[in-house]
Order: sequence, then C-alpha cells, then structure tokens
Amino acid sequence: MGGNAPFSSHKSGVRLSVRLTPKARQAGVYGLALGADGAAYVKAGVSAPAEGGKANRALIKLLARALNLPASSMTIATGAAARHKSIQIAGDTAEIKKRLELFCGELEHE
Repeated sequence: MGGNAPFSSHKSGVRLSVRLTPKARQAGVYGLALGADGAAYVKAGVSAPAEGGKANRALIKLLARALNLPASSMTIATGAAARHKSIQIAGDTAEIKKRLELFCGELEHE
C-alpha cells in the first residue's frame, strides 16, 4: 500500500478505518475509498441492522474471517454509533500490518 493506507499502528496493535453499511443486501468487504479529507477507509456491509450493536458485532465477525484473525482481538475503538468506525486490532503489530497490506492490496479503489 502507498502512503494512504486505511490502517495505522496504534498502541498495542493496529487501527483500521471502516465505513459500514448496515442492512446491506449482501454482506462483505466492497473495496477501498477516500473520504473528503483524503483519508482512506475500507467499505464494508453487513445484513444485520444497526440496533443494539448487531451491525458492529457482524462487522467484527466479517473482518475476523477476512483477515483470518480471532474476533476477540478486535474492538470498535471509535464510531460505535456511526457509519465511520475505527477498529482496534490487538496483537503483533508487524503481523497484523502484513495481513492488512495483503488484504487491502486485493481490494479495489474507487
């Protein structure tokens, strides 16, 4: 990834920027995009509604499967009630960044 990756080192792990669409027709990771501020983020959708934290839990499960990491290593750091979220991924920062680079490299930019 270039200098505008949707993730960065943060404390004991990595933060991933995500824009979530709840009640999506098809759950999945759709690609990468740039916000108005030029910051990159991952676009994702889940079929769960945004009530009672259901969409957030579905997002964590989706990302855990996509990155082959335990869901227990991921938490919503910021934006729990918003579409734009920061996901804190705890663990070996170098290993997580390596997985995210491969993952993001496979996604299409808009």
